[in-house]
Amino acid sequence: MRSPCISVCEFEEGVCCGCGRTRDEIKRWKKLDKPERRALLAECDLRLLALEATGRRRFKR
Repeated sequence: MRSPCISVCEFEEGVCCGCGRTRDEIKRWKKLDKPERRALLAECDLRLLALEATGRRRFKR
């Protein structure tokens, strides 16, 4: 499973505005197994929705 990183790497309140992960989650990504990654991606989707609703989500240009 590939990293969700889109090379934006701008943080708002500790959460990346591009992929929705925290700095700690980004560091731990390679050590997570597939079910853990899927669970994390589900959390990230919710965070990204919240960022998008407040106009703070960033997209790759």
